[in-house]
Amino acid sequence: MHDLDAIVKAYDIRGVVPDQLDDATAAALGVAAAEVLAHGSGAMVVGHDMRASSPSLADAFAAGVTAAGVDVVNAGLTSTDQLYYASGALDLPGAMFTASHNPARYNGIKLCRAGAAPVGQETGLGEIKASAEKSLAEGGPSRPASLPNARPGTVEHRDTLGDYAAHLHGLVDLTGIRPLTVVVDAGNGMAGHTVPAVLGTGGVTVVPLYFELDGTFPNHEANPIDPATLVDLQATVRERGADLGLAFDGDADRCFVVDERGAVVTPSALTALIAVRELARVPGSAIVHNLITSRAVPEIVTEHGGTPVRTRVGHSLIKQTMAETGAVFGGEHSGHFYFRDFWRADSGMLAALHTLAALGADPQRRPLSQLLQPYARYAASGEINSTVDDAGAATARVEESFGAGPGVSCDRLDGLTVEHAAAPMWWFNLRPSNTEPLLRLNVEAADEATMARVRDDVLATIRDRRKGHP
Repeated sequence: MHDLDAIVKAYDIRGVVPDQLDDATAAALGVAAAEVLAHGSGAMVVGHDMRASSPSLADAFAAGVTAAGVDVVNAGLTSTDQLYYASGALDLPGAMFTASHNPARYNGIKLCRAGAAPVGQETGLGEIKASAEKSLAEGGPSRPASLPNARPGTVEHRDTLGDYAAHLHGLVDLTGIRPLTVVVDAGNGMAGHTVPAVLGTGGVTVVPLYFELDGTFPNHEANPIDPATLVDLQATVRERGADLGLAFDGDADRCFVVDERGAVVTPSALTALIAVRELARVPGSAIVHNLITSRAVPEIVTEHGGTPVRTRVGHSLIKQTMAETGAVFGGEHSGHFYFRDFWRADSGMLAALHTLAALGADPQRRPLSQLLQPYARYAASGEINSTVDDAGAATARVEESFGAGPGVSCDRLDGLTVEHAAAPMWWFNLRPSNTEPLLRLNVEAADEATMARVRDDVLATIRDRRKGHP
């Protein structure tokens, strides 16, 4: 029995292979995606990562697409942002087979409409799920009535890596920067495929870590939001005296940075840095940031003449808000960075290029830690997960304890956000996981001591070990 409820998430499809996601399911999803996404374009672009199951699943999906009378542009091995490039440049809907940072037994599909436009539950994914469920219940994929073409679709193989690299170089020019040495940890993921093409020219010397494409992830998980996965990168940056280090997740759409000391650079500081660069290029623009990014981000955007736009967490929401506001750039706390001139899609590689360009063109030739100092204004906890039996009850306890008082305000844009604007400033956000019995807490404050006090008090309340108001 194929249970699509278990694998179709809010923004993508993801599950264990072959128990939850197999070739038959991929083929049915291919027919459904052709029906929902490709009826106006006549073709889809399909790519996949380095996982052992990815080529077979991508081929099965492509067979479903062509069975529906829609052509396939097979991009082969790609990073997710390379797939977005192909979708944008070719103006075709796309499907990327990857489970991002998940362990080797997982795989999945990230879908987009033509021009790399996002697909989520409310923008096509729900329809694709329903259509695929019907197809599987009837014994397998068949051509939908809405796509009555007599002929099956064709498959064209196309390598987009060189064009993708050239497009990124057209957006961020590294020529003329001072020589830089950068350690790159690809985590055996798709950055091992894309980094040589993108960073292999100009004044950048790349020290590679784990560039061999291996979906078993023999060295560490390709999940740079986990500090444990950055240890090798940090050590190598210090040992080699490198200017900085870059870490990518498995499908290379997220990028994390460590400075010359090996210290992790927060995605909020990168969001602020890139926002300043984009506002210098397009003055007065809107900059989108999710509600968990540092309060320094909207402050810095405003100081540089931009308009900060706060939004909920999630790439579909970020992209939609960028389209609505005409924003030139958007950033998230999770290491996703979105660019108007990259079809509003996220690209870890483009964020890396901005970081290298800013450092390499700095007239004072400051190290990265000093360059970023103005963008790191407050103390942050990072995301802390708590397992709870009843997320709603735990959130209600927190709101009752901390949601009222002098200078305190609350909102429910995404979970519960409580803010104390007076000195000492602090705020926190508490959000339930979509898939697990978890509450995710992020705290920021004017100083480390205040942050720790608020963090500990809120965690005690979440876990029903009540303390006083911070």
